[in-house]
Amino acid sequence: MRTKILSLALAVLVLGGCTMIPKYRRPEAPVPAALPAGPAATGGSPAAPAAPEPAWREFFTDPGLRGVIELALANNRDLRIAALNVEKMQAVYRIQRSSLYPSAAAAGGADNYRIPRQMSSTGSAYTVEQYSVMGSASWELDLFGRLRSLKARALNQYLATVEGRKSAQISLVAAVAGSYLSLAADRESLDLAKATLEAQKASYALIRKSREAGVASDLTLRQSQSQVEAARVDVARYTGLVAADTNALTLLAGREVPAGLLPGGLAAVAELKDVSAGLDSGILLERPDILAAEYQLKSMNANIGAARAAFFPRISLTAAAGTLAPALAGLFESGTGYWSYAPQVVQPLFAGGSLVAGLKAAKVDRDIAVAQYEKAIQTAFREVSDALALRSALVEQLDAQQSLAEALGESFRLSEARYKEGIDSYLGVLVTQRAFYDAQRGLVATRLARRANQVALYKILGGGL
Repeated sequence: MRTKILSLALAVLVLGGCTMIPKYRRPEAPVPAALPAGPAATGGSPAAPAAPEPAWREFFTDPGLRGVIELALANNRDLRIAALNVEKMQAVYRIQRSSLYPSAAAAGGADNYRIPRQMSSTGSAYTVEQYSVMGSASWELDLFGRLRSLKARALNQYLATVEGRKSAQISLVAAVAGSYLSLAADRESLDLAKATLEAQKASYALIRKSREAGVASDLTLRQSQSQVEAARVDVARYTGLVAADTNALTLLAGREVPAGLLPGGLAAVAELKDVSAGLDSGILLERPDILAAEYQLKSMNANIGAARAAFFPRISLTAAAGTLAPALAGLFESGTGYWSYAPQVVQPLFAGGSLVAGLKAAKVDRDIAVAQYEKAIQTAFREVSDALALRSALVEQLDAQQSLAEALGESFRLSEARYKEGIDSYLGVLVTQRAFYDAQRGLVATRLARRANQVALYKILGGGL
């Protein structure tokens, strides 16, 4: 008898380690093996080998920006929800894992009921009292790996939420940086518009005095006034944009941002650390969102094992032991012992095709997860390709925009000097002044685009926590 019990226990241990989960093979990445190369993508120089991306504190060197990012990491509600989802899935995994082990419970109870006279064997009514204290245990023998498959599914779903939280954090850091830089650029544009407005007001005042003296014409006066009003429009517009940018930054930070952390202008924000892209597209597979998609794929693969195991018998063991007595005082006296043992085997015979359909659904879910995983890789490749294509182009564009602003600034000064000498009309001053102002605004926008491209590369190459 002992030998049979040991043999059964050994069989349970051996079979309990087996599952019907299909062997997992990572799908081939549906993108080229190398990221885009050449002058348009790498700025004319060979790309460096792929390296771990810097942590955000190393990448974002500006103290004010760092402070706002820290506020967001501590207070942003979306990130808090992502962290809570991780805790939830960890608990779900623990619940599923616990089903592999025996469960035990203890219970006590009292049962009092009256037997009516007509139902009594003695011909008179009487009351029955019954008291009990029981301990019970139950265990499903996972011989075909159904519970282990469900445990593997829950584990991979938990790991997917972990990667999802990492992805949410990287996205939050990038969003804060982008909003911070937009605020800095709009504040710089607002300062430029205010300075232009003051210069236009001074010019208008001088021309009005000249008109009163009969030197300047009405046309010149109205042309100068139009420049003042145009500058006022820009001041009002950028004032609204700065307010909206501040509100967006406050939402991302999860609380009001102290004034000392807000940027004064884009030129005052410290440069960002450049990110090397590398050549191997395999670095994309380490992105948290792609890792999360792969864990979801593994989860669906494990679910196939559970669906296959549903075709086989489910064996459970249930046992109970305790005391049963007609009076509470005699509950633990001799002769009140009670026990029960109830093994059960359930073998599906006919389920109307539900088991076959369940297996089919599990396989389709796996195929859907494969497609989602491959799409995540393709999306990442496209994002990196776009950002690399823009990187060197923006550097060249910024240099050209700087030269354009300098040339138009000199042109404006020459036009103003010729007008004061009476050589040209005021129209020439208006044209060159507006062109110079537009070039300055374009310079701010180009600087912002270049830094936004750096932030995008930080994010889409996986970032750094």
